[in-house]
Amino acid sequence: MKKIGHITIFVRNYDEAIQFYTDIIGFQLISDDKTGEGFRWVTVAPQKQSETAIVFVEADTEDKRSKIGIQASDHVFMTFITDNCMRDYERMKARGVNFHGFPSESPWGTEVVFEDLYGNRFDLVEPKF
Repeated sequence: MKKIGHITIFVRNYDEAIQFYTDIIGFQLISDDKTGEGFRWVTVAPQKQSETAIVFVEADTEDKRSKIGIQASDHVFMTFITDNCMRDYERMKARGVNFHGFPSESPWGTEVVFEDLYGNRFDLVEPKF
């Protein structure tokens, strides 16, 4: 194996997820491809050159719908690395992102937990090293 390619997040609606992750969090839309069979491949990432992207999967079954927002239960689902935690915190907070506290120092850097529009928790980390 060489790398992690994609991480899946269940969403209620592709367009609302795209809007939140691009306009509110500041990610880039990498792909939004539709096929003739009704399939849609939507990916976002912090930058176009990112090796790992998030794939949105529109929840089309009751089982998938029941997991929207709790894919990691009440734990952090993913960590996003930044070069300036306070800057990104202030920008995202001003856009309405729900944070669990204020950025604080930890042994590995400055961090704060936030939620996406569905309640999935993410850790925003500015590493010390």
